[in-house]
Amino acid sequence: MKPQAFVAAAAIVLGVTSIVACSSSESSTGKDGAKQLTVWSEENDADRVKATQALAAKFTAATGVNVKIVGIDEQQFQQLITSGAAAGKLPDVIGALPLAGVQYMASNDLVNTDAAQQVLQNLDTKTFNANAVSLTQYKGKQAAVPSDAWVQMLIYRKDLFDKAGLAAPSSFAAIQTAAQKLNSPQLAGISMATVPNDSFTQQSFEYFALANGCQMVDDSGKITLDSPACVDTFTTYSDLIKNTSVRGNQDVDTTRATYLAGKSAMFVWSSFVLDEMAGLRDDALPTCPECKSDPAFLAKNSGIVTSLQGAGQAKPAQFGEIGSWTITKSANAEAAGKFVEFMLNDGYQGWLGLSPEGKFPVRQGSSAEPKKFVDAWAALQTGVDRKAPLSQFYPRDVLDALKNSPAAIARWALPQGQGALLGATLGPLPVPKAVNAAANGGVSGEQAAKQAQQAVQKLQSSLK
Repeated sequence: MKPQAFVAAAAIVLGVTSIVACSSSESSTGKDGAKQLTVWSEENDADRVKATQALAAKFTAATGVNVKIVGIDEQQFQQLITSGAAAGKLPDVIGALPLAGVQYMASNDLVNTDAAQQVLQNLDTKTFNANAVSLTQYKGKQAAVPSDAWVQMLIYRKDLFDKAGLAAPSSFAAIQTAAQKLNSPQLAGISMATVPNDSFTQQSFEYFALANGCQMVDDSGKITLDSPACVDTFTTYSDLIKNTSVRGNQDVDTTRATYLAGKSAMFVWSSFVLDEMAGLRDDALPTCPECKSDPAFLAKNSGIVTSLQGAGQAKPAQFGEIGSWTITKSANAEAAGKFVEFMLNDGYQGWLGLSPEGKFPVRQGSSAEPKKFVDAWAALQTGVDRKAPLSQFYPRDVLDALKNSPAAIARWALPQGQGALLGATLGPLPVPKAVNAAANGGVSGEQAAKQAQQAVQKLQSSLK
């Protein structure tokens, strides 16, 4: 998953009630008799496709099964799956698939749940993070094999907080206090997403919502976006934007640019920004005044909060994404399963190495070496134009929090068995639209919650 494009990973529209896969997939038998697999990957950057193909070549050398890696654009996923299923040309395996994509595939009966379960058993399910395994299930069956995770974070200028005597912004109260105290014409108190047609806004708001006990739906399937906890979340989020942020709609690029320029005391982003804060990417270099002499200044002087705690929540909560491997219903299950096993074993370190700052291992190790992969991850080199381990810039406690974060990831709708509903909302994006309406001052938090409630209720009705 590309750092700049992670926000689109779940932009999937459930535009049809069901998709029926034909009996064949894109796999075929080559002239040498070896089975050939077609693998789609949402890691579609040219360098990453090349690196993934190199890993696949090692699998071919060991098994004789040829593999064709095809990079696909995240925003085109639903369209590609729909047309592929209709034409009987589904891939055998899909990699780097986000949770909403897994739910979309499973709800349309396009995945081989038995094959996914078999892979887990062959690799030893106990070596995987239990939370990641649970999040990749659909109606009690294993819809995908979880691979790696990224997390949403609140990043803050620790040097400015220390100077002002402020506590780490790990709670709504601390965030509000710091934003108000540090906000000035030269420095925004906080920068967060507000664009109405962007899933990044959905992710940022869901991060705050989970922290405040605001759920999209309850266990009975009832939409609860107009609950007191959600009204409070809409109000808190919009008040921070209106009173302590920069003017105009903010998106994935502007929030990052504001912080990298030293013009924001806090911002909400994913862990993919860690290499950029360290000055390892030329297309997103820090430009703060102090960064001229030390490109890694922000990495060294920033604090990182993973789990947030709102006023209405007893325990902190963490938003994040799980990337998975799915085996399609029409695939050669044996060959596809062997490939997925390889990518989570012999090829796993290479896969995590595509972007260690956004690929935390959800398989900690093997049965014989329980910490093999988490220990290897800590030493991986990150960056694009320059390479270095994250440990060169971030302290041990931060890296431990990131490494352990997959166990704490929570999501709307999935625990309540409403994954199809979650996927449906990420097309029309009713929640970001309500966030934008409140942030722009046109409606109150209560009105924004009601707007989101009504829109999601309509989507839910359309799925029945």
